[in-house]
Amino acid sequence: MLDSVFNPKSEMQTAAGVGSLQLRPLFGGALSAVIPYNITDVSEVREIPDNQEVFAHPHTDQSLIVELLEYQAQVADQDAARYHFEDIAGSNEAQEPGAFEVGNVVALPKGEVSLSECSSAWMLNGTQCVSKFNEDARNTVAIHLGLFRLPQFSTDILITFNDPQSISPDSSSASAAETHRDPWTVEDFQSTLKSLTLHNPGLFG
Repeated sequence: MLDSVFNPKSEMQTAAGVGSLQLRPLFGGALSAVIPYNITDVSEVREIPDNQEVFAHPHTDQSLIVELLEYQAQVADQDAARYHFEDIAGSNEAQEPGAFEVGNVVALPKGEVSLSECSSAWMLNGTQCVSKFNEDARNTVAIHLGLFRLPQFSTDILITFNDPQSISPDSSSASAAETHRDPWTVEDFQSTLKSLTLHNPGLFG
């Protein structure tokens, strides 16, 4: 585990008054962000790659993923969020015509994000038609993507909020679709993006 200067107790005050959010250390405390309080840490259920932190909503089929990816130097900043969105579509086998759509891509002003080390920050909204566990049934999922570019660390930090909009009755997610207790919101996701903070650059090697 990486040494860290992050102290949850001393920094928890920054999340005071946020309501449904809590300040949480990520990657052993090398990063932190405020995230919804009602989460399931997926690493406690199954093995997760070392470059990911994955959280699931306990009652809906929503998920939040924080991911450290190789910096794509060949991709211009304004195109990078779409690049990663399309890469996710490939992983979801949602690349056929009509299976994914980009809504909008906006730059996040550096004055509005805590990760001052990033060269640029972006937010993308889109949808993908995806199946779960290689099922035939496909669900329509709104994907909210936040991207922080850190060329000095050869890293792109990707935060993805998966928010199912239409669940096939034949999907294994159908039971979760019937429960909507305390769903996460786009505002929650935006708070996570804006609060992401680096405490230990040793995370990047």
